[in-house]
Amino acid sequence: MKHPLPANFLLRIAIALLACSCGGQHAQRDTVRIRWARDPETLDPLFAPNLAAFDANNLLHVSLLQGDIATQQLAPALAEQLPTVQLVGDSLTRLQYRIRPAATWDNGRAVLASDVDFTLKLMLCPGLPNEAARNQYSFIRAVLPHPQDPRRFTLLCRGQSLEFAQASGDFFILPEHSLDPRGLLRRWSLADLQRQPLPLPADSGARAVAQQYLAAVASRSSNRLSGCGPYELLKWEKDRFLSFRRKPRWWGSRLQPAPLVLQARPQQLEYVIIPDVATAALALQRGDVDVFPQMPAREFARLRAAPAARSALRFYTSPSYDVATAGFNTRHPALADALTRRALSRCFDAAGLLRATQLGEGQRTVGIISPADRANYNDSLAPVPFAPDSAVALLRRAGWQRRSAPHEGWFRSTGRGADQQLRLLVRYRAEEVLFGTVALQFQAAAASIGVPVTLRPTEPGTFATAMRSGDFDVYLRVLRGNPFMFNFTQLLHSASANNVTKFGTPASDRLIAAIARADNPARRTALLRQFQALLQAEAPIVPLFYLPNRVAANRALTGLHVGSLRPGFAAATIERVAQPAP
Repeated sequence: MKHPLPANFLLRIAIALLACSCGGQHAQRDTVRIRWARDPETLDPLFAPNLAAFDANNLLHVSLLQGDIATQQLAPALAEQLPTVQLVGDSLTRLQYRIRPAATWDNGRAVLASDVDFTLKLMLCPGLPNEAARNQYSFIRAVLPHPQDPRRFTLLCRGQSLEFAQASGDFFILPEHSLDPRGLLRRWSLADLQRQPLPLPADSGARAVAQQYLAAVASRSSNRLSGCGPYELLKWEKDRFLSFRRKPRWWGSRLQPAPLVLQARPQQLEYVIIPDVATAALALQRGDVDVFPQMPAREFARLRAAPAARSALRFYTSPSYDVATAGFNTRHPALADALTRRALSRCFDAAGLLRATQLGEGQRTVGIISPADRANYNDSLAPVPFAPDSAVALLRRAGWQRRSAPHEGWFRSTGRGADQQLRLLVRYRAEEVLFGTVALQFQAAAASIGVPVTLRPTEPGTFATAMRSGDFDVYLRVLRGNPFMFNFTQLLHSASANNVTKFGTPASDRLIAAIARADNPARRTALLRQFQALLQAEAPIVPLFYLPNRVAANRALTGLHVGSLRPGFAAATIERVAQPAP
C-alpha cells in the first residue's frame, strides 16, 4: 500500500523544480506557471485521456475551428472563416473551407488541404487509438481538393445534421510530410478506410504509417510529432512538470489583429504537477505557481477570506459544462435492469453533496445537458430525489428480497442455481477529493438499506484500465461537456468501446443516431428532451450536479479570460503586468 507523502515534502520538490527550470529574473517574468493535478500521460493528439492532455495538445496543434472562451462560440483558427454549407439533395452536405494563407508548419511548408485529408485518414488507420475519432467524424465521406487552390477544399458529408458545420472543424490537423513522407495513405480513400474490418496485408502502407505515428508519440519530442500550434514541448519530466516554449517564428504572430484563439503571449508556459490540493495552494501563495485552475471549493473560499491571499491573488468563478456523475456497470447481472439502477440512484444525496463539496455553488441537473442550455434542457423532469426509503420499494419491485440469515443482504433468484447478491464496488480517482466525499455519502446511504458498498479509490492509470475492463460496479467521475455538439455515440451507444457503462438498447441507439442527424433546431430540441427522459428512466448514469469553474491566479497576471469552456481559462493569452495591481 502506498502512503501519501507529506505536503511540505511535495512542496519542496515543486519549489526545487521551479527554481531549476526557471533560473533568472528574466525567465521568471516571461514564464507563466500553472498547476496541474495529474500528468497528461500522453500527448497523442488523436487520444487525450484527461484534461491535462487536452490542454497540452491545444498548445502544440491547431484545428480548423476552435472554441473562443470569450464569446463561448466556435471561431475560425486554421480556417479563414466558418465553413460555407451547401445541402445536396436530401442526404448530403458539402462544407467548403479554406486554410489561412499564413498557416505554415515549423519548416515553413504551407498547411494544405492534403494535411486535412491525411489527418482524417489517420483517424481511420488500423492499429491506432482512434476509435473515438473514427466514430465522431464518420459522417465525413471525402475531402475534395480545389483544382487551383491547394488550401481550399470541400468536405463531403453523409447526412444533413446541424452539427456538421461545427464538428467538421473540431480536430487537430497533423502534417502529412513528416508522418507520411511517402504518401502511403494516399492510396486509400476515406471510404475505403471507413469499411470495417479493413483487410490490410502485413506490408500495408497504412500499417507503416500507424507504426511511424506511434513511434512519434512515444518519443515525446516536438521534432517527431510537430504541430502548427504556437508552442513546442521543451521538457517533460513525468509526474513532475511539462515546459512549453513559444516558437520564435510562429505563423499566427503575423496575423494583425490576431483572433483570440490564435494568440500566444507567454514566452514560456510551465505546468507543474502537484496532486495535493494544500500543497498546490501553498505554492500559489508563495508565488511558485501563478495559476491554480479547478480549485476545490473549500480551498478557494479559505484563500479568498484570507487578507494576505486577497492582496496577492485574484479569484475568478464562472459556470462550467462539467457535470459530476455516477455510472453503473450494466453488464453486471445485478445492475442489468433499470429498476435496480433507479433504486440505487436514490441513495445519492445530490443536493446535500452540492452544499458540502461546492458550498452551494454549481447547479443540480436532471441530465447531461446543462441547465444553462434553456432550449435543450428538459425542465419538465425533476432531479432524482435522495430517498433511500423509496429505493427499498424499487428494489422489491425489481425482484430483490432482503434476508437476515444465513447471509444478510439483498438477494434475487436467477432460476439458474445460486442467487444474485446486491453488493457494490465503487471506483473513483484517488486524488479527486470531491468523489471521496460522494463515495462516503453513497456508502452510508446504501448501508442504511442493507446494501454493502466497497470503496476503491484508484490511481488514474489504473482507473482508466478498470473502466475499460469493467472492473467496477459503480464509477464516479466528471463528464466534460461540449456546448457546441450533442453526439452521444461515444458515451452511450451500445456499439462504442468507450461506453464504459455498456448500456444500450435499440431505442436508445436510434435516439442517439437521430440526435446526431437532426437537421433543424426544433427537431433536435425535441429529441434531446426525449433522450434526457430516457436516461432518467433507464438510469445507466446518475447526473449529480454541474460544477462551477474556479480559478485563482497571481494578481500580476491579466488576460486569463476565465469562462465556461474547458479548461476554464485561456493560458495562451496570459500576460504579466509590470507592477501588481492594487
